[in-house]
Amino acid sequence: MRSMLAATLMLASATGAGAQMTTPQVPGTKPKVVQTVPIRPPALQTPSETADGMAQAERLSLQSDLAWVGEYNGAITGDVSSRMVDAIKEYQKAKGGKPTGVLNPQERAALAETARRKQDSVGWKIVTEMTSGARLGIPSKLVPQQATDANGSKWSSPTGTVQVLLSRRKEANPTTAKLADAEKKEPAGRKVDYTVVKPDFFVLSGLQGLKKFYVRGTFKGDEVRIMTILYDQATENTVEPVVIAMSSAFNAFPTGPQAGPPPRKTVEYGTGIVVSDDGAILADRLVTDSCLAITIGGYGNADRLAEDKEHDLALLHIYGARGLKPLSLATGAAKTSVDVVGIADPQSQGGATGVSSVKGALASLGGGDSVLSPPPAVGFSGSPAIDGDGKFAGVALLKPAMVAGPAASAPASQSVMVAAETVRDFLKANAVTANGTSTDAKAAVVRVICVRK
Repeated sequence: MRSMLAATLMLASATGAGAQMTTPQVPGTKPKVVQTVPIRPPALQTPSETADGMAQAERLSLQSDLAWVGEYNGAITGDVSSRMVDAIKEYQKAKGGKPTGVLNPQERAALAETARRKQDSVGWKIVTEMTSGARLGIPSKLVPQQATDANGSKWSSPTGTVQVLLSRRKEANPTTAKLADAEKKEPAGRKVDYTVVKPDFFVLSGLQGLKKFYVRGTFKGDEVRIMTILYDQATENTVEPVVIAMSSAFNAFPTGPQAGPPPRKTVEYGTGIVVSDDGAILADRLVTDSCLAITIGGYGNADRLAEDKEHDLALLHIYGARGLKPLSLATGAAKTSVDVVGIADPQSQGGATGVSSVKGALASLGGGDSVLSPPPAVGFSGSPAIDGDGKFAGVALLKPAMVAGPAASAPASQSVMVAAETVRDFLKANAVTANGTSTDAKAAVVRVICVRK
């Protein structure tokens, strides 16, 4: 397009408006004069019109990249705005280019590469916080430790120099002004040096003790969701560009396609619990959803007979199997921690089928269910959780969190434990007599394999 436009301009400049051209002269005749029509370049699009012509995904990517290089501080929505155009111009000026508001292919590639390097350096991921459904950008290399309870989640660095908190609560008749005023006072001693209050969100930043803080919050109905970022002043150069990206990526109440689950795998692995000697197996409903075939490692095909959508449980059955060792589902007394016994994805154990055990901490979600952290490895979903006395406490289920990144990268996961009482009620409702007497969880688990299209 650029070379065609340049050629048109050169032609227009050479001929001029109303220029005269002569046809080749035939000997013995006078030259014939032809009045030409002026050639004008086509009307150029404005930067906003050019952006309007982009696909939504490209605009989202562009805004995100501009945020990562510190030029864009608006919400990453994919909508065209003067703020986005101005950010492009500032980026072009910073690189010594002409501030046209439209990136040429070389500029766009350079911007994407710079943003990618910055994201990779901090382990940037977009995740869905499990208790609220809010979407956040998390620099996982800066804050690798995560803890979750019924009121939200916290990500932190090993020494606590950087912390990210997502809190949620119910509040009668909230407004952003009321919420901002409350956040200024709590905790005591906050010194606010920047405040923005809009009808649909608020932002505060300043000093909290020896740390800098950034708060962004909003509400929907009586549900309040607030993201807080705390970081030592010594980490300012590293963290502040990330804070801008986190603010832009924060989506407290996601809707539409972005709120949906990630694509399902063609082949997915989980863990099942043998609960009766006639072949009843308890499994994760999501792992066994939309399968062309379900296979139990070492035993063959299984049928899915029932499901509990509220708690994501599934009942499978294998026929004619011998030597099954069903697990005793007698109630345990888990309070703060459990051992999760399962079979990791074959890719993580070189194709093997070994059973292993990992420890997890519990935080109540209400209704008997609990958040389990840290989440066990992929393949463990559906595993039994065993309390300190060796008794069955519940079923550990992995909840895939949406992650922005290469398609080949594995999504981050979060985990819950469905209470033993809920499990027994599900089996009873489907006429399954759980007759296990063994407390050997390793002998009672099987690999569940789902094959999809």
